[in-house]
Amino acid sequence: MNLPERPITVLIAALGGEGGGVMADWLMEAATASGYPAQATSIPGVAQRTGATTYYLEIFPAKKEQLNGKEPVLSLTPSPGNVDVMVASELVEAGRAMHNGFVSPGRTTLIASTHRIYATVEKMQMADGRFDSARVVEAARHLAKASVLFDMRSLAQESGTVINAVLFGAMAGSGVLPLSREACERAIRGAGRGAEASLRGFAAGYDIAARARPAPAEPAPPRRATELKEILALAVDRLKDYQDERYADLYQQRIKPFLGGDAKLAATVARHLALWMAYEDIIRVADLKTRASRFERVRREVGAKDGEPVVVIDYLKPGIEEFASVLPRFLGKRLVAWAERRGRLDAYNVGMHIKTSSLFGYLLVRSLAWMKPWRPRSYRYGEEQQLIERWLGLVAEAARRDAGLAFEVAECARLIKGYGETHRRGKANFLAIVDARVENPDTADPRAQAAAIRKAREAALADPEGKALGATLGKPVVWLRPLARS
Repeated sequence: MNLPERPITVLIAALGGEGGGVMADWLMEAATASGYPAQATSIPGVAQRTGATTYYLEIFPAKKEQLNGKEPVLSLTPSPGNVDVMVASELVEAGRAMHNGFVSPGRTTLIASTHRIYATVEKMQMADGRFDSARVVEAARHLAKASVLFDMRSLAQESGTVINAVLFGAMAGSGVLPLSREACERAIRGAGRGAEASLRGFAAGYDIAARARPAPAEPAPPRRATELKEILALAVDRLKDYQDERYADLYQQRIKPFLGGDAKLAATVARHLALWMAYEDIIRVADLKTRASRFERVRREVGAKDGEPVVVIDYLKPGIEEFASVLPRFLGKRLVAWAERRGRLDAYNVGMHIKTSSLFGYLLVRSLAWMKPWRPRSYRYGEEQQLIERWLGLVAEAARRDAGLAFEVAECARLIKGYGETHRRGKANFLAIVDARVENPDTADPRAQAAAIRKAREAALADPEGKALGATLGKPVVWLRPLARS
């Protein structure tokens, strides 16, 4: 009888708290109970999102009675190009596996969840630092022999279990392991506690993976026109929720001049304009923190049962800028100017711990959200709208010269985000680039100007302190402009 030449190799990348170790135990139990020689090792990650905990298993696909007393030699560590099944509990972990060479088109079946848990390096960027999920999915289509990709976290939540059960089901349902469904289910039952919920998740993942055999090709990315239409619809809904119908109408008026031109530019302006118009202030933060959907999400995340109390404490640190932002324009402007002259913008921040799950705490925070009708009369609103109009005018002016130049000017809106010191730095960087590279360029060539704007913007995004941008522009970036005493 001809025996297999090599074991089936399985590499699992899971984040902390997702039950990766339990899933590895299920695999080992199912394999050994089925009579296959198997071995597993693990490498713990540093923390939940700074590094995945990886599990490596080898299963020799011949039962022990067929080996006549021989034992296969199994490896303790994976090697690039030699992984048969790559399992990732989150999309960027799948991308990391592909980048490290553990996914190959001639051998590897990639099984991964398409949801995202953002890495620290993504969150700390001055602008949108998220990795492009579509690129990871596209890479999987080309780099894997077969792929099983779907949102397993949502399926786990619907089943009332952890994502490891859905991943295990997807592995079994993909048909790449020599394990029967019954053997896998017995392994789950043998683990005891939570078995019924895990079996529901396993069945859900198994059914989707089984239907996907062989995995169908992912649909082609949407065309620009479709992308723009989706952005516009989402933007209108977001701004109605943020303020009201009139504010959404203002958005549509502002984007209208760009709709008949370059589709890429129109989509870029539409996206950045919607995000900018829905800027973060204490009214918005208070609204989001006191929504019923937020408390429901928290209960789901902590796994609270019906009737089980959950305490939610929000940590806030408002200061002069946050207070001034909701004052009438003339008062807010005078207060900020006074603080700037004395260097006291960050001197009066008050740390607050508010239990928003209590009646008093909830009403305290919700009272700020009830100020939404006042927002158009506030200082921050006037400042933001003035700067938005300036930016739109610069984009439109650049579009008359060159679409590529206009795109780079539009992308500068990525620098504006957040509130407090984050907003202050981003705004200072934005104004420095506008002054030195947009309104007063060193060249009349649109392409050269576009390249200079892009270089300056990338420097600003790479270094929140502004030193890299200052070196690029040849002069320091000042966060607060000097104001004359009145």
